[in-house]
Amino acid sequence: MSVHALDTKTVTALVEDATAAPSMYNAQPWKFAFRRADDALQVRSDPERAIPRADPTTRALHLGCGAALFNLRVAAAHAGLQPATDLLPDPADPHLLATVRLGDPAPDDTDLAALYPAIHRRHTSRHPFTDEEIPQAIKDALGAAALLEGARLTFPDAWHVQTLLDLVHDAEGHDAMDSSASQELRRWTRIGAESVSAATDGIPDYAFGPRKYGGKAPVRDFAGRHPVPGRDAATFEDVPQLALLGTADDRPRDWLRAGQALERVLLQATLDGLATSLTSHALEWPDIRWAVRDPQSAIGFVQIVLRLGYGPSGPRTPRRPVHEVLDIE
Repeated sequence: MSVHALDTKTVTALVEDATAAPSMYNAQPWKFAFRRADDALQVRSDPERAIPRADPTTRALHLGCGAALFNLRVAAAHAGLQPATDLLPDPADPHLLATVRLGDPAPDDTDLAALYPAIHRRHTSRHPFTDEEIPQAIKDALGAAALLEGARLTFPDAWHVQTLLDLVHDAEGHDAMDSSASQELRRWTRIGAESVSAATDGIPDYAFGPRKYGGKAPVRDFAGRHPVPGRDAATFEDVPQLALLGTADDRPRDWLRAGQALERVLLQATLDGLATSLTSHALEWPDIRWAVRDPQSAIGFVQIVLRLGYGPSGPRTPRRPVHEVLDIE
């Protein structure tokens, strides 16, 4: 495919793939603009979809947009295009997060294109995972995937996992005493048939997963105190398999890199047969976030905690129509 074939249908398909990315509360805080003059797609943040209490610095917003950016790069490579990415290209326009120019055809054997089948198979799973241990070879491959995007992925040992679980418990306690946290969460949850059927964003009740009856897996309960008819209870893992993804610094450019690394790791994990979920609970409170990092690791700042394992992949969650997030000029 040549760049001259980038018609509306092609651009729309690329953006549809990009928006399959995960984001905090499934807020989908992104916009896209295609500039025909230079065959470039802009990735922009949508400040109206910010989550100010849980994400006051917009770090998580940048992670989500970075994940969408990575999907866009994968989709472009799959379409036979070479995506040339420029992060934060205009200091005077902080909402312009990246420009992706789609140039000469990419090689058929590009490593990005190989990840494409996982884009629409990857779903967040809030279900119990088995106790089967992830092979070291897969862990090594996931760590290498993060490095390719300028981030690091580490698998904490038993004492650090327990520390992480304690910190998540502390964060849950903080949330329980903060009415604004509950109000913000309710904005992004969809409970009941009418709300779910109309949803194009947020977390629908069918994606909450079972109520935790036992176990220690760090899975946020989006139902809170609201009953969900027909929702089951289940026992989760006592020893969850967690991974920390982080960067050397903690600025918007680092957050965008971390978001791309996160999505590369998630897509590779999906191809490797793993179920995945994310937790930012202990990272949402500044007085707790600093303790998440293992002081002996090479990670300077933890950006997200991943839960990996073998189990149900989780259902697809709603997405906004492409015409709501894409402008073509």
